[in-house]
Amino acid sequence: MRRSKQGPKLAIESRLGGWVVDLRWPIIAVSLALAGIAASGTAFLEFSADSRLYASSDNPQRRASEAIENTYGKSLNVFFAVVPADRDATSALALEATAWLTERSWTVPYATRVDSLVNFQHVTADGDDILVRDLVDKDVIGDADERSRIREVALAEPRLAGRLIARDGGVGGISVTVHPPGEDEMVEGARVAAFARGLAAEVRERFPGVDVRVTGLVIFNQTFVDVSLNDLKILVPATFAAMTLMLVFLTGGLSGTFAIMLVVALAVMAAVGLGGWAGLPMTPPAAIAPVVVLTVAIASCVHIFSSLVHAMRSDASGVAGQPKRDAIVESVRVNLQPVFLACLTTALGFLSMNFSEVPPLRHLGTFVAFGVGAAFALSVTFLPALLSLLPVRAGAAGDRRDAAMAALGEFVIRRRRVLGWGLGAIAVALLASIPRNELNDVFLHYFDESIEFRRDADFTVDNLTGIYTMEYSLDSGAPEGIGDPAYLSDVAAFAEWYRAQPETIHVNVITDTFRRLNMSVHGDDPAQYRLPASQDLAAQYLLLYELSLPAGLDLNNQIDVDKSATRMTVATRTVSSNEVIALDRRALRWLADRAPNIARADSAGDTLMFAHLGRRNIVAMLIGTTIALIGISFVLVFALRSLKLGLASLVPNLVPGALGFGIWGLTVGEVGVSLSMVTAMTLGIVVDDTVHFLSKYRRARHELGCASPDAVRVAFRTVGHALLTTSLVLVAGFVVVSLSSFELNAGMGKLTALVIVLALAADFFLLPPLLMKVDADAGESGPARP
Repeated sequence: MRRSKQGPKLAIESRLGGWVVDLRWPIIAVSLALAGIAASGTAFLEFSADSRLYASSDNPQRRASEAIENTYGKSLNVFFAVVPADRDATSALALEATAWLTERSWTVPYATRVDSLVNFQHVTADGDDILVRDLVDKDVIGDADERSRIREVALAEPRLAGRLIARDGGVGGISVTVHPPGEDEMVEGARVAAFARGLAAEVRERFPGVDVRVTGLVIFNQTFVDVSLNDLKILVPATFAAMTLMLVFLTGGLSGTFAIMLVVALAVMAAVGLGGWAGLPMTPPAAIAPVVVLTVAIASCVHIFSSLVHAMRSDASGVAGQPKRDAIVESVRVNLQPVFLACLTTALGFLSMNFSEVPPLRHLGTFVAFGVGAAFALSVTFLPALLSLLPVRAGAAGDRRDAAMAALGEFVIRRRRVLGWGLGAIAVALLASIPRNELNDVFLHYFDESIEFRRDADFTVDNLTGIYTMEYSLDSGAPEGIGDPAYLSDVAAFAEWYRAQPETIHVNVITDTFRRLNMSVHGDDPAQYRLPASQDLAAQYLLLYELSLPAGLDLNNQIDVDKSATRMTVATRTVSSNEVIALDRRALRWLADRAPNIARADSAGDTLMFAHLGRRNIVAMLIGTTIALIGISFVLVFALRSLKLGLASLVPNLVPGALGFGIWGLTVGEVGVSLSMVTAMTLGIVVDDTVHFLSKYRRARHELGCASPDAVRVAFRTVGHALLTTSLVLVAGFVVVSLSSFELNAGMGKLTALVIVLALAADFFLLPPLLMKVDADAGESGPARP
């Protein structure tokens, strides 16, 4: 009854293998043509240079940042740290270099504002009037007394110290605000970054003894693009080479390796091309998609090739193996369903990444899903067609690898109780370590220290000012309300509170300008360094000051159009996402409790956006992983036609991810944005091995009439080596990913490789005892047949 029930399915699988061999030339031609059409979509791929692409358009922190930019203008900038060898930013050489670079910075593409120690608008008394002029007169830089005056003023000025000059006077800074048109962000960002780096190199050449470090949001964004291109240039060839060598070693032949790697290469080209046709941008996380496709696509090919070789090989009793054509047909027959299921579950796992709060990670999931689909189609059509034309060496009977797998199967069967209880105890211990993981990120550390931007940013934070910035829009609640003394008093108190926080390096706030103006109006009397006594005086001071400012250095970046709100910018040390969120919460709580005259306060900035991403992403991915798990469970139950086996098969698929995070908790203890994706991503990958093991086990039970232990033996003998091969290749691929200089990719590669190793162990040592327990009485009992 079982055979007649499965007859139509078997006939379809058998016909497919024969059809592929008979029509091999047309199939090869059509496959290459379709792969070429798909790959042509790479012409439409665009690399994104916008760090805000990491947050979706409905992300509340992104919306808050865009709202502040719409009010006060964009804060996109290039920042130069001018580093004299003698560590004196007010030496003649340093000031000359700063003056030259300040002037040249106006020629940076799309520059709208340049702020530096040299052109800082210093306010002094001039009789009954005030005088607003550049702090540094380039004509008298050679005067030692003038330089001493500049140094004294700069280090005492809160708008400069810790922002455009180090508090010890050793390093100077220049901030260039840019406003690209946004027509082609990648080209515009690359143009600005290249020009800025060129200026830095020119300063080093013109002024020996002066170094320049280049940071800022433009350079941060461009570094994302540079890292993407670097990963594509280095990791893809490295992965291809590593996997080719491993396949030659593990499969024992060049022709099989060539055929498999050709299929994988076509799948990668199709995945990237289809992403281009779909309009997906290429970002650093998505840039490893070719590596991931390379890795996961090999599995299906290895199983088909391994079954082909196994069918061609003579058995230990001397019975000849099948001719190559029949072996190909048999390989397609026994692997069509498990390969389809494995690809389907892998695609479901990666597609669940579309629940992520981070669009580039969604793009990565979609790219890989495209590649998995292409790999399936090519592995069951193009691969067997190509193998029918190539010489395939079957190997000798009693191959040592088969013998080793048979011995491993015997060991697992004999020690199944010990393995079951022992692995269970280890699993419980590691599961208890999962809470040791802290959801945290330091987004500056997304780049390792081999990246120039990371080194320059670390130097700037240690020696001048913070790269992390948090912005607050403080609304008075009324037009012209920023001159209200009560409002100004609350803003000033808030700024002082922030300056007292250990995370803070600098606070840029309008009240410092009001205090300076009030002092200058009173003859530069230090006792009058205070806020104006009335709203009318504040309005007069502000009008007088704005009329005196040169073009490009106005206060529009701090005050809104109707003068109802101001922007306060806080530069902090390099802190973790948890510390950023905690600091912002303390700040908002302080405002709510102690600033009654600030009608509304909104916090924003890329620093806050990245800090919140990890928390938002893990909640979203819990939903995505759950849906993927339900989908995969349904697929397995339906395919295995057994609720019991389908649910039992989930145990070795869920345990590896949990154990991986347990080990990660013991060894690392921090989980960032990318690692929150690993469970969903690996869920689909690790199911592959389980599907293939179960497929061979079930065929042995139903087609050969084996008892459960004998079916386990058959599964180990027929598919064990293929599982080992695919797992080692997968691990090798993700180990290469872990070498990325981009931490999101590197961390994901390390943890994924660990989970795959654990999954192989679960499929070899946990799944067979589980099957022998839950399926002990199912089917007929009988001897195992090869």
